[in-house]
Formats: sequence, structure tokens, C-alpha cells
Amino acid sequence: MYQNDMAKPFWANGPSPGQFYNFVGNNLFANETQNSGPVGIFGTQRTSQPITTGTSVVGIKFDTGVIIAADNLVSYGSLARFQDVQRVFKINDKIAIGTGGDFADFQSLKRIIDQKMCEDICYNDTIEMKPKSLYNWLTRVLYNKRSKFDPLWLDMVVGGMEDGDPFLGHVDLRGRSYVDTVVATGFGKHLALPIVRERISDTTKLNRAEAEQLMKKCMEVLYYRDCRALSKYSVAIVTKEGTEILSSQKVSENWQLATMIKGY
Repeated sequence: MYQNDMAKPFWANGPSPGQFYNFVGNNLFANETQNSGPVGIFGTQRTSQPITTGTSVVGIKFDTGVIIAADNLVSYGSLARFQDVQRVFKINDKIAIGTGGDFADFQSLKRIIDQKMCEDICYNDTIEMKPKSLYNWLTRVLYNKRSKFDPLWLDMVVGGMEDGDPFLGHVDLRGRSYVDTVVATGFGKHLALPIVRERISDTTKLNRAEAEQLMKKCMEVLYYRDCRALSKYSVAIVTKEGTEILSSQKVSENWQLATMIKGY
């Protein structure tokens, strides 16, 4: 048998750790670089649109704290694929966050935040991250990624207690940010904000029970009007006593209004 007819070793030109396999005659990923992503016949590959996404997040500030809510649906395109995914999280006893947009991007970012929380615990110096610190850090991170034309496709709400006072802020994928007494992402900007502003002009006059009832109404309207929303949702409430997560909340569905729609 001639040497040229001998089969090559199975793992010849095999994958290096963390790299793609180069099949015979295919050099698609031959010029892959660590920072810019795979480079080949298709050029530099970057995320051009989110894939698995969550919809609206709503945050309301009340007299003694902050309440943030988001439904438990993460959609794969237009498919309601993952229906029990919590999008509201406790960071520490002073901070809660809610996220819309690409959930994979948020998971990547949350690993960094969780590592910072572990470091704070290990120091054991009674110093905790405060909501304004996390809020400002997120604006820098998201703006930095946007400036590299590789944005994290996120729409985030940050709330908590800052030196005894409620804090509520919003950051989007371009690093744009603002602080207000009521914030929302996605369709919540169009559907939830008018409901809150119509009910009361100064949300800091709300007590906790009133804020919870108002949030319940917002989530109900979003479920009826947003086709990417789900009836099941989670709520985070931050007060001086700490951060509380209320999962598996449910919209009281009433489809009698459908009889009023022409063609029903």
C-alpha cells in the first residue's frame, strides 16, 4: 500500500481547545481571532439581532421602596419557547434588577455581577454594592459594548434602596440611562407608563399595597395587549427590610372583553 493511500489519523487537524473544527478543504474559521469573533469567507461575525428575548419590565417607586415586575416568558423569535424563566433578580439586600432583551446576553452579564457579590461576601467588611453603583456600572458596560458595535441587547431596570431612599433607573443597549419614579421597557413604555401616570402623578405617595395593586394592573394590561407576554410573572420588592422576590404571580384572566371585538 502506498503511503498516500493510507488513511490520515482521525484527529488530524482536530479542534484546539475553545476553537472550531477545521474540516478538510474548509478554512472558514482559519483566521479566527479571540476578540473579533470568527473571521472567514463571511467576514467578521457579530450578533446583529437578539434571538431568545424577554419583553417588558416595569418598575415603580413607592414611599418606602421599589417594586419591579416582569413576566416569565423568554421567546425564541416569535415562538413562546421558555415559559418559566425568571427575569427579575435579587442582587443583594439593597438591589433588584429586571431585564428585557436578549436573555443570553443577560446571563453573561449576570455572571460578572454574581462574582462581584461573592467578592463582597468574602471581604466581610459590611460594605455592600448600592443601586446607584450598579446602575452607573451598567451604563458604562453597555455604552462600551455599543461603541465597539457589539452591543449587549438588553433593556434593564435597576431598583433598590440608596442610603434609606428608594432608587429606580433604566439602562438600554446603547448605554442611555435615566432615573425616574416609574420606568418601563419594551411595550411597557407605551402601555404601562400611561396607566401609572394616569392613576397618580407622584408615585412616592404610594404605599406598598397600592404599588403592588397598580403593578398587578400593569401586568394584566401587558398580558392582554403584548403578544410576547405571559400571564405568569415575577415581582421584586426592595425596602429597608431587604429584597423580596415573589415568583409565580398570576394575572387574573378575563376574556369576556373578547366578545366586544368584531369578528370574534
